Amino acid sequence: MANTFSRFVNKVHQAPQFLQPFLLTRMFFSQVTYAKTTGIKIKKVSNQEVIITLANKKKVQNHIGGIHAVAAALLAESATGIVFGMNVSDKCIPLLKSMTLRYQRRMQGALTAKATLTSTQVDQINSDEKGDMLIPVIITDESDQSPIECEMEWAWVSKKR
Repeated sequence: MANTFSRFVNKVHQAPQFLQPFLLTRMFFSQVTYAKTTGIKIKKVSNQEVIITLANKKKVQNHIGGIHAVAAALLAESATGIVFGMNVSDKCIPLLKSMTLRYQRRMQGALTAKATLTSTQVDQINSDEKGDMLIPVIITDESDQSPIECEMEWAWVSKKR
């Protein structure tokens, strides 16, 4: 079931390839203004997969020159929220229910987050009036390793009470 967000993404996919990341990122920032402060860039959006990146720039660095833990958490939340939001009905509100982050080692350079939904998860979001689910996200750094293990639990509820 297409929602307003997914219809917009489908229109962007009709634009020239080189423009798509820019348009998707601008649209995301218009809805999630806090994310704009970090400089997240959207690389790919579909109803089952989202890939976004965060450069290791001064404004998101910690005291040792790596990406700050909270900026990495925002990256994970954004990736899962986007893929989840692609599927939630306009009649429902998506809500982050919980996030668990386990920092395994120091982050090296830029980060890439890849969040995915299975077709079973997409079907559940489309068929159930409300619910919740864990959405997997893998964050890798420039060494192609995963310095963080993340678990994001998202819920959806009806806008009407």
